[in-house]
Amino acid sequence: MPNGTKLKYSPCPNWFPASRLGTHPWRFRLLFLDQRQSLLELVPSLKTGNKVTQAFRLFLLPFAQCPIPHAQCAMTNHYRYIIFYKPYGVLCQFTKDAPTHRTLKDYIDVPDVYPVGRLDWDSEGLLLLTNDGQLQHRLAHPRFGHKRTYWVQVERIPDADAIKRLQTGVEIQDYRTQPAEVRLLPEEPQLPERTPPIRFRKNIPTAWLEMTLTEGKNRQVRRMSAAVGFPTLRLVRIRIGHLQLDDLQLGQWRDLTTSELQFLHNFSKSKSFPSKANAL
Repeated sequence: MPNGTKLKYSPCPNWFPASRLGTHPWRFRLLFLDQRQSLLELVPSLKTGNKVTQAFRLFLLPFAQCPIPHAQCAMTNHYRYIIFYKPYGVLCQFTKDAPTHRTLKDYIDVPDVYPVGRLDWDSEGLLLLTNDGQLQHRLAHPRFGHKRTYWVQVERIPDADAIKRLQTGVEIQDYRTQPAEVRLLPEEPQLPERTPPIRFRKNIPTAWLEMTLTEGKNRQVRRMSAAVGFPTLRLVRIRIGHLQLDDLQLGQWRDLTTSELQFLHNFSKSKSFPSKANAL
């Protein structure tokens, strides 16, 4: 921490009972640095076994500091960046809610990494995970528009009008989607078989769309295709920004390459929050 920096303790946040700060073995304090709420932790005795919620851990990760001498700090500056080919039926979490549920823990044995965004349990494809909380926040925040590309198998063959509507935006619930890149694929993409397979109707054909969105509302792709009359049967995310599945096999993961990581950091730094005036 730079010499001469003034640290001021802020009141404990409302969502964290102040009474626990003095009694619990892990003690967090919100700090202000140069009048900005940007440095977040003094950790006199943080133990790795404590159950800290995922959201709170991600909130702390980008600001982890241990200014107290000999402090036992569980968070390090060694960040991991992983891409994973998520199979159908896998929950985007590490905790197992039921013995029959498959989760990320069944495939990834790297501690303290969390998904950037999410894929629904019935979706497949590319998932980015990291313990870099600041990068996770920037990429997952709805104010940052980065491209996500999906291959979408739909029931029946969409006509030009349906594709145009998907491109310009459709109403889903109380929201109109942003413009998207949508095209009809000329042939079925090469993908591993899904287990279980999609429902098959002998007299109803299917088609594949490639859709690129810059937003990630809950079940957005499925709701968009349903809104134009072509329900989604299978959904596979193939790309996040410049990151692609390439030769990654179903259920496998790998660390990002140096060039991928550099591009990712450059991309995230090129984006910035809009000013308060523009955000209103």
